[in-house]
Amino acid sequence: MSSSWPHGAPAVGDTAELSRRVTARDIELFTEISGDRNPLHYDPDAAAASRFGEIVVQGGITSAILNAVVAEELPGPGTVFLNTHFDFTAPVRPGDTITGRVEVTEVRSDKPITKLAVTVTRDDGTVALSGNAVCYTMAMKRGS
Repeated sequence: MSSSWPHGAPAVGDTAELSRRVTARDIELFTEISGDRNPLHYDPDAAAASRFGEIVVQGGITSAILNAVVAEELPGPGTVFLNTHFDFTAPVRPGDTITGRVEVTEVRSDKPITKLAVTVTRDDGTVALSGNAVCYTMAMKRGS
């Protein structure tokens, strides 16, 4: 199955990560896509009265960086999630820089399937998301 892996077959213990700053515009764009208009994401008074104490971004924004890591870095282009399990352990707020990290925990030899441990960490070192994922990597033909 080595032809499916864009960078060669991954090995247990391989890691990759990407970082990005989250903005209020991300909330607007995610709302446009998802329809999630929870006041915790928009209403400063409602958010201040919540256990979070201020505006927080949607969980889909927090987890989305993992899509970029698996599609761009490890396993790489042609990779899609087959399943995911995420525990959201801390909020992410506009202005936070988050880092999505994946670590290979298992690689199937019969199919291009990879199991990953995943985390998203805020720039203050707090883990905002932890979990695992199973990915499938399909061979991609180069465009002209």
